[in-house]
Amino acid sequence: MIELAGRGLLKFLFQADLRSVLLLGLIGLTLVGCQDPVVVKPAAFLRLDFPQPSYRTYSPDCSYDFDLNVYATPGSKENCALNIDYPIMGATVYLTYQKVNGNLPQLLSDAQKLVYDHTIKASEILEQPRVDPVHQVYGMFYQIDGPAASHAQFYLTDSTRHFLSGALYFNTKPNFDSLYPAIDYVRQDIRRMMETLRWK
Repeated sequence: MIELAGRGLLKFLFQADLRSVLLLGLIGLTLVGCQDPVVVKPAAFLRLDFPQPSYRTYSPDCSYDFDLNVYATPGSKENCALNIDYPIMGATVYLTYQKVNGNLPQLLSDAQKLVYDHTIKASEILEQPRVDPVHQVYGMFYQIDGPAASHAQFYLTDSTRHFLSGALYFNTKPNFDSLYPAIDYVRQDIRRMMETLRWK
């Protein structure tokens, strides 16, 4: 009987030691694992780095030429219309050329209508005129902010023979905040295009 009691006591002590070791081990792991405070990081957008623009004169077989970023890829269409692609950001600037033949008021009205069709989604549309009497280049740049389908549009004319319009679109859902670095990059290229455009 005493022998059975002794064995029970030894078994109890052994199990108690095992429990103590496990408990101390868990406490130790908890203390070591929780030394650094937990920091919740705020939501952020992907950082987009684009190459520094470098320009060259682009002279298609049309009635105009202008400076074009070497990282853009021009593709010609009929009637001197061009699609200027930005493959690294999934963007395209669509250019449309038309001859002026007593229809300048209608061309201007059509260009402005295309811009202001985006009023429903745009948070703001800023107009920036272009006036260059030396080279007979007159027009308007429209900066379209917010979740609109197009984020920049423009037109240029000499008022008598030539009319060129353009619009920037991305091949993705228009999330203005996340696309902003790419939008700003292409807008700068469009401004450079407008400033350097020359009629032939």
